[in-house]
Amino acid sequence: MTIGIIGAGNIGQALAKRISSAGMEASISNSRGSESLSSLARELGPGIKAAPRQDAAKADIVFLAVPWAAHNEAVSDLPPWNGRIVIDAMNAVSHGPGGLAPLDLGGRPSSEVVAEHLPGARVVKAFNTLPAAILASNPQEAGGRRVVFMSGVDQDAKATVAQLIRELGFAAIDLGDFETSRKVQQVPDGALAAVNLVRIA
Repeated sequence: MTIGIIGAGNIGQALAKRISSAGMEASISNSRGSESLSSLARELGPGIKAAPRQDAAKADIVFLAVPWAAHNEAVSDLPPWNGRIVIDAMNAVSHGPGGLAPLDLGGRPSSEVVAEHLPGARVVKAFNTLPAAILASNPQEAGGRRVVFMSGVDQDAKATVAQLIRELGFAAIDLGDFETSRKVQQVPDGALAAVNLVRIA
């Protein structure tokens, strides 16, 4: 299984650090090209390499971790998805003087909107509720594993993502489809936004 990350901001870097810490490999990309990420990739840990966006998007599982306003451009001109999995780690928010504010998507779940820009991809919402610093840290805490919530409509894709979540050291909790999870998983107003839970099992 290959892993790509589109987006090298705080969340993208946190995911790369956790992937490296778990002994896995990933390609990380941004809009400025792989040359701009060479030194950062070395800092993120063994197994992380800088790659062009088009190459990162060819992975079996691709994390989409860019600001919401940039996501449409970030997935333009990419190879056909052909059933590959995209993990939507974004939140549909604006950044203002008062902090984060949810964008009006007409009542639609944000991942449903994302999926429309990714024809042929199997989209799963995950890794969007925790701050970057927590995502990058050791997920084993208090005798358990830190919880990562996920949602989606493709059961096989969710099973694959749940396995990846476990391999990264977390515990996966499936919230259901995008609409079912919309009110609890979406930052900043969702009931589970920034909630750091540990599953003891």
